[in-house]
Amino acid sequence: MPFKSLLVFLLFPLMCFSSTIKVCKTCKETSLSSAISVAQKGDTILIYKGTYKEHNLIITKPITIIGVDNPVIDGESKETIFTFKTDNFNLQDLTIINVGRSFTKDYAAILVSRSHHFSIKNIQIRNLFFGILIEKSHFGLIENNIIKSKSTSEAGAGNGIHMWHSSNIIVKNNDLSGLRDGIYFEFVSKSTISNNKSYNNLRYGLHFMFSNHNEYHHNTFKDNGAGVAVMFSKYIKMHDNKFLHNWGSASYGLLLKEIYDAEIYNNTFEQNTIGINAEGSTRINYKYNLFLRNGWAIKVRGACYENIFTNNNFISNAFDLAYNSKINSNLFDNNYWSEYTGYDLNKDGIGDVPFRPVKLFSYIVNQTPETIVLLRSLFVDIINFSEKVSPVFTPDNLVDKAPLMKEIQ
Repeated sequence: MPFKSLLVFLLFPLMCFSSTIKVCKTCKETSLSSAISVAQKGDTILIYKGTYKEHNLIITKPITIIGVDNPVIDGESKETIFTFKTDNFNLQDLTIINVGRSFTKDYAAILVSRSHHFSIKNIQIRNLFFGILIEKSHFGLIENNIIKSKSTSEAGAGNGIHMWHSSNIIVKNNDLSGLRDGIYFEFVSKSTISNNKSYNNLRYGLHFMFSNHNEYHHNTFKDNGAGVAVMFSKYIKMHDNKFLHNWGSASYGLLLKEIYDAEIYNNTFEQNTIGINAEGSTRINYKYNLFLRNGWAIKVRGACYENIFTNNNFISNAFDLAYNSKINSNLFDNNYWSEYTGYDLNKDGIGDVPFRPVKLFSYIVNQTPETIVLLRSLFVDIINFSEKVSPVFTPDNLVDKAPLMKEIQ
């Protein structure tokens, strides 16, 4: 039997016995809960325009729920609204509002538990505790959702998209703001985060914990409390992201803590207190990143070894690099530094004089933050020059031996 004929033959029973259930004020089913109770495996529920005050909707069979003309599901601030405990479900084209709040339970607009092969698309969620909460689930798509809240304290706020013990999830084209963390991963693997906007969140735009073999790219993280944190993870690819305007006394564009064997390239770090704050992070390749007008472009703290910084642009930062150790096993090579004042006699585009990116004043500010008030003084220029001539406090081998004369385009 030809393949197409065989496929039709196999799908014929499903096509025959699946049905469409309509929900509206004048339909046979006037509530979503009643439609869910009568739905069978493979059915589609169409929810028509209107406001439906419902919560604790538990779905345990593979169905599709689609909104028509943007219906609103109002949870009346009571508890979790949708709970999916099934494989092969789809939810799309709805507005969900007024999720319950609790200091002891993680109420969510959408809870997905132990599910495989699902999609959540085109959902608007407002006035929430947690937005989309995924636990022990795999092979999912979370796309084109808008999740917005107006949280004022971390203790009373949840995360926009929160995943735990999951894998093979695609999170793309979502808009997240006013939350504790925009996106949170814990024990998540083989997943991708792309083309999302996460901004004005109380803590992190993105928060990784114990999550290996993941990739995030082409996202914008702006005006968050402390930017993005990637912690206790391995084999992460971070590229083509924008880390913008993450300001504060303890803020940064990107925090790396106990990260190993990662790739960080083609990112923009602009106007952050600290562009990248790295601690206990080893064997990371930093390539083709732009560090523009940050307080510190990069702060390298303890236990950072065998990292490679090459072909990056460091432009108009107050400090390009802070280093708290006299021992260096990291390589800086072929970067562009706007602070570089050397020359290029043979016109090969590479400076003839090595560049020392760690200034003595940067070391002093690390030890005594109050001295930052002297940043533009003549005294600072003098001590920086003395350290450049005869390094005492900074690693003598921490140099870019081939600094570029022109910005990398």
